[in-house]
Amino acid sequence: MTQPPADALLFEVPPPPTPVERLLALADHYTQHNDRLDLLLADSTKPDPAAHAGAAQNLTTETLAAIKAIHDERLYESAELSDAVVRLKQLVYLSTASAGHGPRLARELTALAPEAVLDSATRVAGEIRRRRWSSTARSDASFSAAQQTALHEIARGHVVVTGTADRSYVHHRTARVLVGTLRSLESKDLIARTAKSAAPAFIGGPPQDRVHLTPAGVTVLAAHLTFPPATPAGPASRPATPTQTAARGR
Repeated sequence: MTQPPADALLFEVPPPPTPVERLLALADHYTQHNDRLDLLLADSTKPDPAAHAGAAQNLTTETLAAIKAIHDERLYESAELSDAVVRLKQLVYLSTASAGHGPRLARELTALAPEAVLDSATRVAGEIRRRRWSSTARSDASFSAAQQTALHEIARGHVVVTGTADRSYVHHRTARVLVGTLRSLESKDLIARTAKSAAPAFIGGPPQDRVHLTPAGVTVLAAHLTFPPATPAGPASRPATPTQTAARGR
């Protein structure tokens, strides 16, 4: 067999993102878009009414591409899958409409987009799990429940950090996320902070740091959503002794 040229081995083409990974990245893009609108509205000068239009149109294109990626999987048309696609189509409408409105109304139209995209990703992942990889288990041994909760909250766009490296404060919304948990995920290169990219915690305050998933974090969370948890092996059952059998028969 002819071996490929040595140069060809130096350039490996990464596999395309899965539909679930694509959706998690899309959720982060909506979060970034909302953050930019927040900073625009917090600016003391009058914001440009059309400053966000191009970004909103890009989100429309990305959301349509995510819907196409789901269809290309040719999954069974279940109610869960239909709900996920309908939710994404609603976001297409909302992001398109937001491009034609001022920043304040545009911000309201996409306010819940990250959560909606994560919900759709969860539904799509569940359908893939049931139809294709139901026998493949993931390994969560290296991630605590707190870390998994933090990854979900970050994907929803619910986590920002204020303060300095020595004294940081985490602001979360629906589930508690600790500074120590974020640092452990940062050490694994699963999350990163974008400095001064989120709205201030109070009027006139400094912008906060948005916490988002890295590409590695997207891959880990997508796997967590898509594959069933590994079932721990329980203690081996021992056969009953004759004495125990006789006792149960009394």
